[in-house]
Amino acid sequence: MEILRAQAKDADLIAPLFDAYRQFYKAPSDIEASHQFIFERLTNDESVIFLAMEGYHALGFVQLYPLFASVALQALWLLNDLYVDPSARKQGVGERLMKHAEQFAQETGSRGLFLRTATDNYPAQQLYEKCGWVKDDKFYRYDRIVR
Repeated sequence: MEILRAQAKDADLIAPLFDAYRQFYKAPSDIEASHQFIFERLTNDESVIFLAMEGYHALGFVQLYPLFASVALQALWLLNDLYVDPSARKQGVGERLMKHAEQFAQETGSRGLFLRTATDNYPAQQLYEKCGWVKDDKFYRYDRIVR
């Protein structure tokens, strides 16, 4: 398995995985919109995506968005999306993608990474804790949907 930093030309490989990821979170399937979204993020340098590949087969991806930690006066990465194809689960793909994201955060001199996940997504929570991530118990999360 190889972990590659994706480019816009890789949107065809990522789109089916991204569409499946969206469906996991109860969004309707839309492969064309998924492709367009990924292509635009990569073309506009609005996200960083690492892709796990086995030969020509995409196994999974992790997508990071750049942010800033105002109090720390440092860059910070939001690990917004992580998905592994069901056929490749339990083979260390997710862990490798997480470690690659951490290495990237170190290389870019950022403060670190953060993420959020569904409260009932126990497999993901186990992976994060296995990788040394710590659940936040000091801050509440608030959302305001405007559309």
